[in-house]
Amino acid sequence: MTSIDGRPVPDLLGPSIVVAIPTLRRNEHLRALLPLLVAQAADLEATSTSAVRVLVVDNDPSGGAEAMVRETRTALVETRSAPSAWSALDYLRQPAPGLAAVRNAALEAAGERLLVFMDDDGRPDEGWLTHLVATWRRSGAAAVAGRVVERYEREPPRWVVAGEFFRRFSMPTLTEVTVAPTGNLLLDMEVVRRLGLTFDERFGSTGGEDTLFTSQLTARGGRIVWCDESRVIDLVPESRTTRQWVLARQRSQGILAVRVADALAVDTGRLAAQRVAYLGRGSARLAYGLGRAAYGTLREDLAANAKGLKTAHRGVGMLLAAVTPPSRPGP
Repeated sequence: MTSIDGRPVPDLLGPSIVVAIPTLRRNEHLRALLPLLVAQAADLEATSTSAVRVLVVDNDPSGGAEAMVRETRTALVETRSAPSAWSALDYLRQPAPGLAAVRNAALEAAGERLLVFMDDDGRPDEGWLTHLVATWRRSGAAAVAGRVVERYEREPPRWVVAGEFFRRFSMPTLTEVTVAPTGNLLLDMEVVRRLGLTFDERFGSTGGEDTLFTSQLTARGGRIVWCDESRVIDLVPESRTTRQWVLARQRSQGILAVRVADALAVDTGRLAAQRVAYLGRGSARLAYGLGRAAYGTLREDLAANAKGLKTAHRGVGMLLAAVTPPSRPGP
């Protein structure tokens, strides 16, 4: 071990890496994505001693992606576009329903030092994997979160664009964060195993399992740092750019914020206090959001109207969850 600024820097000679892609009946996305991931693996292996494996984790009980993965692997070998013998394109079926179960299957299958998650509808930008690994080496962090940048299937309505419903944040590389999504996330599996972390499968059908997982990681002493150079393009289908869909998503996000807080609560007293706090936050968001939306309507300010309704619907979700008896989905 060496160190930078007193912090450990692991495996400078090159860690073994698995890139895991959860999927469910979206073979058209996998066909486009897998060659790009194999190329990223080849680029990293060409400039380091890292060994890279791409793993498709299929949540289809009938294994609908298996034949396509095999065909892709064969085609890459035949065209000599596959990377070195260190690399592999593998397939794993996880029939237990829910995204959390799929992610746990990836945790169990990853004997490598690093595990990287990307969504099956993501597209890696140039240098995506190399930047993630380089930032992990520099920081010695338990996890590295990269940028996700939206790209629309078709230009959305002006109201949706003005509300910035799909805009993701950006910050300087090595900035520490307390929570991160899994659409572009590297995990140091030595830390994950030491902390005993898994994805809570009670969040499998609702989402939010990544928010809870990374929140638990930092709560138990792990560090997450940002890598702004590592970018994944998020392909947003036209069906998700309607006013109805984006506002429903805001309500869902408000509900999940409360459920994650419930799971992190250490006792019933803390749980009750959080519920009271979310009643206040939800009410404040609802009141402020409706006021801003009304102002936007009166002044014909599209952004104010859209952002106001976004805030209001997030508040509605918080209120709905705060008055629902807690299920304590966490450990």
